[in-house]
Amino acid sequence: MKPETIILNLLESLGEDISREGLQETPARVAKAWTHWAGGYKEDPAAVLKSFKDGGEKYDGMVVVKDIPFYSHCEHHLAPFFGTATIAYLPNKRVVGLSKLGRVLEIFSRRLQVQERLTVQIADAIQTHLKPKGVGVVIKARHLCMESRGICKQGHHTVTSSLRGEFLKGVVREEFFAIANSPQS
Repeated sequence: MKPETIILNLLESLGEDISREGLQETPARVAKAWTHWAGGYKEDPAAVLKSFKDGGEKYDGMVVVKDIPFYSHCEHHLAPFFGTATIAYLPNKRVVGLSKLGRVLEIFSRRLQVQERLTVQIADAIQTHLKPKGVGVVIKARHLCMESRGICKQGHHTVTSSLRGEFLKGVVREEFFAIANSPQS
């Protein structure tokens, strides 16, 4: 069955008049939107996380990209959730282009998700493919499945974190969370 037919059936089951003018192009638009929103299934994080020595061979500090915006859809209700991610790693003689951390976030957020899995998938992909000394990921998000249905409480955030390697240790852990939790400037 074509996606457009499924959307038409959904609209009709909701009680909509599928012949009205405002809905004529809706099935095609929805199908196109979901192709974009679920595009992460077609992408491989390994292809994005190609690292290089140039600039990283002597660098021993934390690399942090903070407050990267993202959008996803929960697998339970297909409702959007959105927020920001802070992703950090400690290079092990190799670095990756800074935009690649945001690309890894996008790959996994453009799949049906739960926030906890999303956080772990990002950390695991960076640890596996970049092989740094450690990785830290914090995600802060709002979930429309909680804000627009169910308890209907707006404006709260869910925060998840995932740490690997050196980020599990005291000083590095503290530094990462201090950066991740600092206000935007």
